[in-house]
Amino acid sequence: MHFIELIKKYIPYNEQERKDKAVILHCIELFEDVLTRDNEITHVTSSAFVVNSTKEKVLVVHHNIYNSWSWTGGHADGEVDLLAVAIKELKEETGVENCHLATPGIFSLDILPVLGHIKRGEYVSPHLHLSVAFLIEADETDVLSIKEDENSGVKWIPLKELKVYSNEPHMHKVYDKFISKIKEYGS
Repeated sequence: MHFIELIKKYIPYNEQERKDKAVILHCIELFEDVLTRDNEITHVTSSAFVVNSTKEKVLVVHHNIYNSWSWTGGHADGEVDLLAVAIKELKEETGVENCHLATPGIFSLDILPVLGHIKRGEYVSPHLHLSVAFLIEADETDVLSIKEDENSGVKWIPLKELKVYSNEPHMHKVYDKFISKIKEYGS
């Protein structure tokens, strides 16, 4: 399904998602280059929040730029199949091979601020990520590997300890929402 239709069909979980969905759809309408990083104001990203089969652990990577443990994901870079982007990023960043969608469709919509930073020796100005996230279940026994140009660690941690590992306070609300949704949906 085309990414715009996928987003339009998504039923928001709460007021934050309702408002973010409206802004995301407005940005898609406003900017023809929203699927690429050519748009330096805002662009679409796709992420995988990866859990084990019991939904008690989450797979995280230690992100080099932010010096924090976080979920996997990346830029759409022109790709309209956002689930494919999320899975590709998951596999590249962790080495996981055995994974599947744990819930139908999108798991979360969020607009995430990105602070200015240096990437590959160049300054990247602050901007917004129009984040489309999927809940993915992966095989905890898969051999993990690090993508050294992006991450310095990959590991499974207890879901309830995620905020202990993340030193990005603005992400704590997002992770709390994910955990609540997992518990509520019994996924």
